[in-house]
Amino acid sequence: MSEWYQVAAKVISQKGTCSAGHQVGDKYDIGDTTPEGMCSWAFYALFPFASALKAGGSFPWEKDADKTTVACPDAENAVVFELKRIKGK
Repeated sequence: MSEWYQVAAKVISQKGTCSAGHQVGDKYDIGDTTPEGMCSWAFYALFPFASALKAGGSFPWEKDADKTTVACPDAENAVVFELKRIKGK
């Protein structure tokens, strides 16, 4: 069986007014349920990408195979998260 990794999310950009109050610098550990304090809509957007990183996958458009960026679905008040695979835990 392949190794599973931890994935961390960090808010790297926020425009407009986020109804959940997310701000640049907020950090979350991504598991199988919505982290405390994270908007469920954002979690739903992040989850497929985080799952790929957890399983060792990567995205061909990213320069760093251990990272990707994902925006929440609110286009007028966008919050952008960086997802990062944590190795060695």
